[in-house]
Amino acid sequence: MSALQRGVWGVVATPFAGPDLAVDHTSLARLATHYERTGAVGLTVLGVFGEAARLDAAERAAVLGTVRDAVGLPIVAGVTALATAPAIEEVRAAQRAAGDRLAAVMLQVNSPDPGVLAAHLRAVHAATGVPVVVQDYPVASGVTIGADALAAAVRELPFVAAVKAEAPPTPVAIAALTATLDVPVFGGLGGIGLLDELAAGAAGAMTGFSFPEGLVACVEAWFDGGYAAARRAFLPYLPLVNAEQQPRLALAIRKECLHVRGLIADPAVRPPAAPMPAALRAQLRRHLDAVPVPAGRR
Repeated sequence: MSALQRGVWGVVATPFAGPDLAVDHTSLARLATHYERTGAVGLTVLGVFGEAARLDAAERAAVLGTVRDAVGLPIVAGVTALATAPAIEEVRAAQRAAGDRLAAVMLQVNSPDPGVLAAHLRAVHAATGVPVVVQDYPVASGVTIGADALAAAVRELPFVAAVKAEAPPTPVAIAALTATLDVPVFGGLGGIGLLDELAAGAAGAMTGFSFPEGLVACVEAWFDGGYAAARRAFLPYLPLVNAEQQPRLALAIRKECLHVRGLIADPAVRPPAAPMPAALRAQLRRHLDAVPVPAGRR
């Protein structure tokens, strides 16, 4: 079973609009297209930053369908459930919605016990046949697992297409995982540790950022020219990366940035996510004005 391609897998936000905060499929298609044009090798849909946990089943299917129809990129579909039976239901729904464009599903670590985790991953794959990306993101799952235990859980599972390491300090975890696993390991967390993650052996980034151009430039420079080239490529974006990753506000800030850029029509988030604070808007615009993109693309 093939591993995911190295590079940037963009995590797509789910735009909302109107008083009922309905999914804005026009903005969603525009955002997916922008990722494709900027050099993403694939898209992750219904991830944590896609607010998948705040979508009902019909909305999740519709979101996958919109992305599938908008771009030609392979898709990784996020799964919110930690228990095996509901996870299987979500994967089957993703198969129906994304069809042969579904490269993998992303399952969160559901236990610190490697035996329990491996059994869960095997059961989901046995029932669906879909390759799996294993996401270690304790902020979302509430589960903390050591890198050695995570490696032990996935080492003998040939259907694992990648690991996404988002348990800080991520470079330490990625170094440990890449030392013992043959599958690609991706960083996340908005790219805030991207340079160090690449130095630790990451295959790229599987994350969202309002300027995916910066992620792509950094990762491509790393594989073409090494650390110095990647550092030069990423430096102009780092203040904004840092600003977007503020605790409890990261989603709202990123959506505000995407809105200012004209990629989504409305920066709304669904409750209970915190909205964008007015006090940060002026400084955020300074960050955006400093990012090196062609005029009219912000």
